[in-house]
Amino acid sequence: MKFALNQMTAPYLPLPAFLDLARDLGCAGVELRNDLDGFGRPVFDGQAPGQVQAMLRDRGLRLLGLSQVYPFNCWDAARAAEVATLIGLAQRAGAESISLIPRNDGAPGDLRPALEGCQPLLEKAGMVALVEPLGFARSSLRQKSELVEQIGALGMGAQFRIVHDTFHHHLAGGGPLYATETGLVHVSGVVHPDLPVDGMEDHHRVLVDGRDRLDNAGQIAALIRAGYDGEFSYECFAPGIQALSEPLPALRRSFDHLSRAVAERTG
Repeated sequence: MKFALNQMTAPYLPLPAFLDLARDLGCAGVELRNDLDGFGRPVFDGQAPGQVQAMLRDRGLRLLGLSQVYPFNCWDAARAAEVATLIGLAQRAGAESISLIPRNDGAPGDLRPALEGCQPLLEKAGMVALVEPLGFARSSLRQKSELVEQIGALGMGAQFRIVHDTFHHHLAGGGPLYATETGLVHVSGVVHPDLPVDGMEDHHRVLVDGRDRLDNAGQIAALIRAGYDGEFSYECFAPGIQALSEPLPALRRSFDHLSRAVAERTG
């Protein structure tokens, strides 16, 4: 398994320390974010994109993605400007993709105009967008099938890939995996024994261990068997995980646990 680390998992770490953590864990790369101002983290910690690119290169890491535009499926001139800005920032930092997140407040979104609006911006830049369906009942884009069908109907497979998030896949009731259309897998666990599925929220998302209720190992093994060969990026939102002063040992234990569990299922 090729692991990666999303900045949301350790949002209090200064960027150099976060990149050191990913390197020391043997990660293939990282995902950086533009929405960590609540943790005192401006995008790139205020550093120039070229400096970030050099920091990554020095540590042998790839910048797998830069997050995010939300809600991307409420398309208008302001949203187009946000996408263009994120694409430009991603290019200057050497990112391989940007992240697009659907509306998640109970109101509807409109997928087709958003894809059609983003497509020429992405094509001109030679950039790929990762779109992440959210499994919450309130989400405007819950099912991966809707996204895959729309991308296929518009012939935009070169510009858009999907994110398989093990948490959101579970909340959405499972369904087809679409391994060949998947650009990245997000990993987190839920271990609360009595929490109903419809009560699971981002703050319940912890490191994967033997108590995991989302069947991360089963989901990942199925994706691998179906042909997915990309990275598995840990994205944990639980405050207790985010606040770890020494996250490396806990992350390493989780990486090792998940690797063993997946290996048992894939032979």
